[in-house]
Amino acid sequence: MTTLLIVLPLAAALVVWLLPLNNVSAGALALLAALAEVGIWIQLLVRFDFEQGGLQFSQQHNWFSDLHVSYHVGVYAFSVWLIGLTVIVMAAAIAYGFWAGRERTRAYMGLMLFLTGAVIGVFSAQDLLLFYAFFEAMMIPLYVLVGVWGGPGRMAATLKFVIYTMAGSLLMLAAVVVYGLSQNTFDLVQIGQSGSDWIFLGFVAAFAIKAPIFPLHGWLPDAYRESSPEVAAVLSGIVSKAAAYGFLRIAITKFPVPAHDFRVPILTLAAIGLVYGSLLAFRAPDLRGVIAYSSLAQMSLITMGLFAVNDLGLDGSVLQMVNHGLISATLFLLAGMVERRTLTGELGRLGGMARGRPALASVLMTTGVIALAVPLSSAFAGEFLILAGVFRRGWGWSVVGAVAMVLAAMYVLRLISAVLHREAGPAVSDAALDLRPAELGVVVPLVAALLALSAWPAAISQHAFRGDRGQADVAAEFK
Repeated sequence: MTTLLIVLPLAAALVVWLLPLNNVSAGALALLAALAEVGIWIQLLVRFDFEQGGLQFSQQHNWFSDLHVSYHVGVYAFSVWLIGLTVIVMAAAIAYGFWAGRERTRAYMGLMLFLTGAVIGVFSAQDLLLFYAFFEAMMIPLYVLVGVWGGPGRMAATLKFVIYTMAGSLLMLAAVVVYGLSQNTFDLVQIGQSGSDWIFLGFVAAFAIKAPIFPLHGWLPDAYRESSPEVAAVLSGIVSKAAAYGFLRIAITKFPVPAHDFRVPILTLAAIGLVYGSLLAFRAPDLRGVIAYSSLAQMSLITMGLFAVNDLGLDGSVLQMVNHGLISATLFLLAGMVERRTLTGELGRLGGMARGRPALASVLMTTGVIALAVPLSSAFAGEFLILAGVFRRGWGWSVVGAVAMVLAAMYVLRLISAVLHREAGPAVSDAALDLRPAELGVVVPLVAALLALSAWPAAISQHAFRGDRGQADVAAEFK
């Protein structure tokens, strides 16, 4: 079943690319494949034994026997939820692209399907070289999607994106090769722990660029602003989680001593990024800027929870990965819908869109309230667990997190007010329509997932890990 989740979108991508389909047929086939992925994941979720935990649905075949490299895939409890986030957000993104009528539909939809398979491969790979292959394959369609279907500044955004990610790729490749050869295996289940600071830092730098974490976030504003709304939703909602997954699955688990030794510097950078991103989000002049910088802040918060390396921080981080993925994807798609109606995302030119548009107002308000982390929301549960986890490492970290939560409330309320409740700006016409049924079909499932998580956040937080938690060596989490 794990392999099917990887192969199905890759095969569908080849079909879309090779067959002479018209635009409607190509979009419909891609959407059908994306929905089939959701159905397969639901089966995986139902059949996964959360009480037993450990690696399940594992498949392994030798790839390079001399180097002990294999095609080895499988899922742990926390990766089940990250795969679920991937298939749901990708289905919404493909549906949005289909509705928006992207040019060169066959190429576009094939790239989106290829990206789906690559991301699921990252979350299920249990071999270091296989993980690296999927991690890099994930970047290839993103370069094209931003560079071809992006906005006026897409070439500069793509160039910056390529430079940053290539630097991270080279560092991770060196770390993978040295680590695997020193251990005489690349299998993540069998490979031993390492105390090498340099290998650890190679992995951390690569993941910090992809997340991104301060000060390696220079590619973020341009890429999020210039890409199409659905690609921005994927970048923020899914690709950043692949980096957080790398922190958890490799950097922390396989390098417990360096993770302990570098905990304070990493927590410091994450705390700076949390406050810095929140302040920039509050000052951003446009919708996408607010969402982009809030993503920087949220990924910094998730990183703090991960490197607290205790049960509360780890559980809260996994829950917040899913929360943020759904929230940011929904907000980017809503931003795209607003931009289509007003031809701008500048907050100063918007306003008054709640009047006569109840569906837009309801969806944006619901998503915004959850993003505010109000009590009884899934975001509140995730952030509270993270703050409780970092409190165990020092009360100062939790103070920084609490301050950032106040700043988050300020920039989310500013966004909602600027779009819905202020006097209508020059870009807002009374003729601008409310959300249409097709648009509601894209965003309502994402909001429904957030509401379901708000009703039962323990579905993730209680079952993300099994075993003896809260120790520097978290390998026991997965066994």
